[in-house]
Amino acid sequence: MTSVRAFTAVLGRDVFVTGRELPSFMAQVLVQPVAMLFIFGTVLGQLGYTQPGYEQILLPGMIALNAFLVSLQNTSFPLVLDFSFSREIEDRLLAPLPISLVAVEKMLFGAMRGLFAALLMVPIGILMFGTVAWDLAGLPFAVLCMLLGSLSGAAVGLTVGAAVPPRRINIMFAVILAPLMFTGATQFPWAQLDQLRWFQVLCAFNPLTYLSEGMRGALLPDVPHIAPWICVLALVAATLLFGVLGVRFFLRRALD
Repeated sequence: MTSVRAFTAVLGRDVFVTGRELPSFMAQVLVQPVAMLFIFGTVLGQLGYTQPGYEQILLPGMIALNAFLVSLQNTSFPLVLDFSFSREIEDRLLAPLPISLVAVEKMLFGAMRGLFAALLMVPIGILMFGTVAWDLAGLPFAVLCMLLGSLSGAAVGLTVGAAVPPRRINIMFAVILAPLMFTGATQFPWAQLDQLRWFQVLCAFNPLTYLSEGMRGALLPDVPHIAPWICVLALVAATLLFGVLGVRFFLRRALD
């Protein structure tokens, strides 16, 4: 019970700090996805470079992108700062809870931020496009995908933040962010990449692909998509794999 109370207190403190930094957090999580949504969904559509209705396919992908990347960044960057000059991690390690739970708390908090950022994209998309042609019966599964996608993104962030030395974190993000964004099926349905088989196979290794496909399949079932059970299985597997790796790297850094 002491560990549970300590875990809840540490998580509550992080949530409280987010409330105090809400304007900067909103700017951080909304500028890039809103810009992409506007350019790909509105500007290119009005110029005739995309087909009518493309914005309906794009919006679930942008929601998925925000859930995954915000979770990843808000787990890895604070972790790098905590282990480098701020040394805030030392205070957390003194809390009466196992070291592994400190890592889990960082991952859970990052996932909460990612989920919040994903939900913000829904009203923004509706305001930008006027209406969304979603199958409301798929909303529960879409929420499940957002939860699993946020957790998997946070797990990847935990692994990156604990494994990469602070002096190399900028290089690491420059290398991995663009491939994650553009191989995650956020701007296109994965199932329609038949003519680009090599790229389709490459996208299949990205956990974000299964989040995008799960969201698109839940909200736009008429669009070709990966089977829902495969999406859930892939997201759970990614969360467990990177979660275990992240905790191991975190323990190694903490004990050092």
